[in-house]
Amino acid sequence: MQPKPPANYLAGYPPTLVEPVHRLIAEDRLAEVLLLRYPVAHTVRTDKALYDYVQQIKGEYLRNVGLVSKVAFDSKLQVLRNALGTHTNIARVQGGKLKAKREIRVATVFREMPPEFLRMIVVHEIAHLKEGDHDKAFYQLCRYMEPDYHQLEFDLRAYLYHLGATGRVLWASAPAPNS
Repeated sequence: MQPKPPANYLAGYPPTLVEPVHRLIAEDRLAEVLLLRYPVAHTVRTDKALYDYVQQIKGEYLRNVGLVSKVAFDSKLQVLRNALGTHTNIARVQGGKLKAKREIRVATVFREMPPEFLRMIVVHEIAHLKEGDHDKAFYQLCRYMEPDYHQLEFDLRAYLYHLGATGRVLWASAPAPNS
């Protein structure tokens, strides 16, 4: 018996987009389509590499937005918060001063995905550094940093639907190096 795919990954999309995904899952062809479009996994495997990757994209598009003090893959993220990535602002009092830190966490599932999907989630979290809400300005900023943002988001959701329906990971790779 196959696990039931989580319906919420494709919720909100029109039936004209969702029905082909359902059909491809039923025909056991969605994996083939995704692998043709996104043939390889990225090489960002460690938290340090992810930090450098985030800083590179942030530096290219949003230099004047505050520093990000921590970036990490988070294995509990999707389970606990039903999210694929988070951005947090943490304020702490140190002596008589208020210090603010910003953190970005990316679900561990992104360790073994195509570079396009990793970029999409990183762009999403970086955009939150400037725009807090999921509004028109937020999505314009996402598209500025990644012109194919909306297509990548849909394809990622289709992959997550596939993962929920079949349990098969498409871009498995060698273990991460120690660093």
